[in-house]
Amino acid sequence: MRSEPDIRAQNNLSATARAASTAKHDEAVARALRLHGARPDNWVPERSGIDHDVVVVGGGQSGAAIAFALRRAGIAGTSVIDAADEGREGVWLTTARMNSLRSPKLLPGPELGIPELGFQAWYEARHGEAAFASLAFIPRLDWAAYLKWYRAATGVSIRFQTRLEGVDPVEGGLRLRLSVAGRPVEETCRKLVLATGFAGSGSTNMPAFIRSTLPAPLYAHAEAQIDFEPLKGRRIAIFGAASAAFDAAAVALESGAADVHLFCRHDDIERYSLMRKLYYPGSVEHFRELPDRDRWRIMSVLCRRAQGPVPDTVRRVRKFENFYLHLGARDPALSLDSGAVRLKLAGRDSGLRFDFVIAGTGYSVDLTARPELAGLVERIALWRDRYRPEPGEENAELSRYPYLSPGFAFAEKEPGTAPFLRNIHFFSAGATLSNGRNPGEVSGMRHGIPQLVSAIGRDLFVDDSSAHVARILAPPQPILDDAEYKDRIWQERVQPELAGADAVDG
Repeated sequence: MRSEPDIRAQNNLSATARAASTAKHDEAVARALRLHGARPDNWVPERSGIDHDVVVVGGGQSGAAIAFALRRAGIAGTSVIDAADEGREGVWLTTARMNSLRSPKLLPGPELGIPELGFQAWYEARHGEAAFASLAFIPRLDWAAYLKWYRAATGVSIRFQTRLEGVDPVEGGLRLRLSVAGRPVEETCRKLVLATGFAGSGSTNMPAFIRSTLPAPLYAHAEAQIDFEPLKGRRIAIFGAASAAFDAAAVALESGAADVHLFCRHDDIERYSLMRKLYYPGSVEHFRELPDRDRWRIMSVLCRRAQGPVPDTVRRVRKFENFYLHLGARDPALSLDSGAVRLKLAGRDSGLRFDFVIAGTGYSVDLTARPELAGLVERIALWRDRYRPEPGEENAELSRYPYLSPGFAFAEKEPGTAPFLRNIHFFSAGATLSNGRNPGEVSGMRHGIPQLVSAIGRDLFVDDSSAHVARILAPPQPILDDAEYKDRIWQERVQPELAGADAVDG
């Protein structure tokens, strides 16, 4: 089977044709933005003591698209920050290891209704229509290059090396405690959007049997940055059987690992993608309107098991003779044996020894693990504070999800005690239970971002209602000078003959 880069190279445009096509596409993008009115006048009144109307935390695909959408909505006082160095924002060039995205290539994404800004238009301009038609899925590195271009094309700027350390309420908004290149800085805003990806909902799941028994140099999480070069010729154990675990196995094998063993605790790999049931537009846009009971029932079923690996990542590892899959690998226990990692399964020695262990065990939603929310988390309503599930439907993990508004805003655990929480919007994986499909994924952007931006705009408008009423009812400025028509006003004239008759009669 040919790889997608091979197919693309075969159908690629010549350098000259590519340059011409790219220039033509850039012109089309500029024209589309102009015709769509991408930069309307800012309508949000300034407030004394407030630096930004909106601060978006996270400069990845969601943060950039949110900033663009806010600007299109006339909310110009927006700043995007990211803790990473420029070029390291998001996951695509850091912790993501798949060859291609999981989402269908034709799925609408951050272009938000402007086709010229979409990936297909960008890709075809650089590689040709035939190359795009040949793709099964979007190559990861091409997606990263597209996002970089998207930010430039939409005029979204990001303040890098800027980390959110904490949030406090202040009069008229929020005070943000930031670290800018290691230097403490305080800024204020009216609205805060947390678009910090999967990790922003809590933390990675590092199983206790790994964390409590092995020294840090001998293990890592699949969602962390791992240098695979030193693992060349080494024996690797991977626990977990979702896509990220298989991706880590693939990179280890491609980097020259001696052998890789992947352990799945179930008797078979999860071969169904239950979460895809949420992908259709009606669900993605309107899931939030379902009553609590239905939302809980749906997610408790869909989250009963982790999502299984996509076919491409399984095919990627099975071609290696030194890859081994273990099913029904329950109750693992690790210990050190002469410098190697010894594995027991269900109390019995497996006979296997390893040099390095990787946990492909996903993320947990736990706001208490987010340092930027320390001091606030005890005041934020979680689902366990709002809903009591039916017997048999209890789920401790789901109970920790934040209970969000349809506009992704936090709610107060105790009504009336923390009204400022409505100004913090949580656009992350932890929003799934409240609002459906993960808004930060490509499949959630088309509907999630307009919902978020509309909610932010509504709050800003209503909170400034007196200013807007005064603005609307203020004496209007004339749009026409009477000099334009003064000389054409009809003037009634006295007829000459009538004027003479009147004189004789007099």
